Formats: sequence, structure tokens, C-alpha cells
Amino acid sequence: MSSEILSVLEYMEKEKGIPRADMISTITNALKTAAQKGVSSGQELKIDINPKNGQLKAWAVMKVVDSVSNPRTEIHVEKAQAVKPGSVLGDMIEREIDPSTLGRIAAQTARQAVMQRLRQFEKDRIYDDFKDQIGNIVTGTVRRRERNDIFVDLGKAEAVMPVKEQVPGEEYQPGDRIRCILLEIESTPRGPEIILSRASQKFVRRLFELEVTEIADGTVKIEAFAREPGYRTKIAVTSKDQKVDPVGACVGARGSRVKTIVRELNGEKIDIIKYFADPREMLIEAFKPATPREIIIDDKNHRIVLKVATDDLAIAIGRKGQNARLTSRLIGWRLDIEEFKAAGDNPEQTAADALKKAFEFDPAIALRLVRMGITSPAAFEGVAAEDLVGGGFTAEEATDIIGRVTG
Repeated sequence: MSSEILSVLEYMEKEKGIPRADMISTITNALKTAAQKGVSSGQELKIDINPKNGQLKAWAVMKVVDSVSNPRTEIHVEKAQAVKPGSVLGDMIEREIDPSTLGRIAAQTARQAVMQRLRQFEKDRIYDDFKDQIGNIVTGTVRRRERNDIFVDLGKAEAVMPVKEQVPGEEYQPGDRIRCILLEIESTPRGPEIILSRASQKFVRRLFELEVTEIADGTVKIEAFAREPGYRTKIAVTSKDQKVDPVGACVGARGSRVKTIVRELNGEKIDIIKYFADPREMLIEAFKPATPREIIIDDKNHRIVLKVATDDLAIAIGRKGQNARLTSRLIGWRLDIEEFKAAGDNPEQTAADALKKAFEFDPAIALRLVRMGITSPAAFEGVAAEDLVGGGFTAEEATDIIGRVTG
């Protein structure tokens, strides 16, 4: 028994880092509790483990009496004096007992307590080791995929990248090296769970902080950010130092800095523009090389109508409305893009043509959408199939429309 205990103490201390005194306390408490519920029911016990050799000793704590009514808790004065000379009535003495009499259940309970303490220690260690890394980029090895979640070995612990934190189109196989941001540590019934992400805006922001020294030291600041993971990211930057060009600092010499980030993001496009507090100036900057012909700002509804020439319409809207959506998020205003027409043109038909061109809608469908109030590709932001059905479209039509917009 002592050799087994010593082996456990040494293993836990050297391999797991659990202090020997901590494990001794865990084992003695488990033995005492199990024995008191089992063969030594009702008996007060004292258990001691020698930290050097693992030797286990046990004593029954008994009261000295002249008439024994409960032999588990009381001892006659004559017997007490044989155990401890000088004992008198009312004394509490410790009578050594054979540890093997504590029973098999007590041993099993002690073993379970050791394993439970180990699991708890592992949980505590995971949190302690990684709590200061939240928001940092970590590198790990893909281990497996379960229900579309990817499990990553970080060395000291295993983390998970849920499907919602994965970038569409990225595929990883067991053994692949992967870089992610440590998004958070969630508390679950199984213990702390490390959540990783590659789809979060924070991942791209952290990549810029690592790659661009001017962002890391605070000279250049990212003022606004918008991202569609796997497709495109837009950032707006400013500089505290007039001598430092914020866009140039992020792009780097011959695009070296931004190219490094794009490679890490597997080709995701990144647009970097100068930030302006005035939404009008931001729009002009964000839509270059397209040139707005007219900008109508509705402060009350926080809405902007942008009119561009026919040749610039496709550039301003972007593939499947992507450029318009990202710009809208970047400036924080609802944005509608329309084709600029001279007086006398039909604005309804113009808006329908824009939708048709962006998503290859049937002309009649595009016109019905405009009459419903969806007058630009950007206006689809937040629109669901149920909204379209409520506007008079069939379920099949609504599904097809949403599929074209998000596909």
C-alpha cells in the first residue's frame, strides 16, 4: 500500500505539478469519509500518510469511559491505560488500527478522489495557462473534426473552433498546422473550454497589430472595421503623426505587410482606406475608383443614398452586393446605391435594373422587390426569406432570392 501511495504522490508531483501535500490531503480525506460510511461507520478516525515513504497509518479516536455502550467510539478505562498510560475518564485517546481494516470501498474511493483531483487540477491549469492569452494568436495542430467543429491541440490543452468561427472554404485535415485567435474560455460542465476563431474580426485586427509596428505602438489606429470572412475585409485607419501615412504603413513597402496578412487569410481581399469622421468623405474614399455623382444624407433615419454613373455601378455595388454591404458596416449608416440618371428617368426601373445586374434576377422579380422597398443591393442587409413571403413572394421565390443574394 505504501509503495503504491508513494508512486501516486511522485507521479502527481513530477508529471502533473500537483503538490505532494495537496494529494496527501485528498487521499486522507477520501479514506476517512469512505471508512466512516462503510466498515467504520460512526467511528471517528485519524489518518496520516508519510510524505517521504508513503506509509499509511490510521487511528480510531475514542473516549475513555468506565462503562462501554458503543465500542466504536468508547474504550474502557483499563484498556485505555494499556494503550496510553495515565488515561483517565473523559480523555480522548487515539488507538492505532490496521489500515487494511478500512475496507475495499475506502481504497476505491481514494482512487476515485485522486482521479477527480487530477481532472480538477487539469481544468484549473487550462484556465490559468490560457486566461492571459485571450485575444492573442495561437498556433496548434488539427486533431479531429466532430460535428463540423475542429479540435486543435495547443500543446498544453485541446481547443475547439466551432463551425461559426470557421472561414467558409477553408478545409483542414488532421496534422495540419493552424493559426487562430484565442477568442474566449467558456465555462462548461466538463470544465473550461478554449474557443478559437479565424472568422472573427479580432483575428484580422490582431494580424495587423503583429505585422504593422505603427499599429502596435499606437501611431496608426484602426478606426472602423468590416469583414465577410473568406471574401473581403475593409478597414479605415488614421495616424497620430502627420508624417506617417496610415494606409501606406499598413500596406508596407511594395505591399509586403498586407500581402503577408492576405496569405494567412488564404487570399481574402483587404481594402485599406483613410478614415474620415464625415460620412460623406468616408463614402467618397471607400468607393474609389468609382466616383459618386450624388450623395443624399438622411440624418433622421441614419441613411445615405449614393448615386453613381452606370459605368461605376458594378464597382460600387461589388460582387453580389459585397462592397456595398461592407461599406455600409464600415461607416455605420444604411446605404442605398442607385444609378445616376438625368431628370426625367424612371427611378423605379433604375433600381430594378441595379438589382437585376447585381444578382441576375428576373426583371419582374427585381421590379417587385423595388416596389416592396428593397431599392438597392445593400438594402438586403438583414432581410430574411420570411420577410419576402410577407411582402407577397412565394416561399420558393423567397428562397431563390435569398440564395442569390447570399450565395
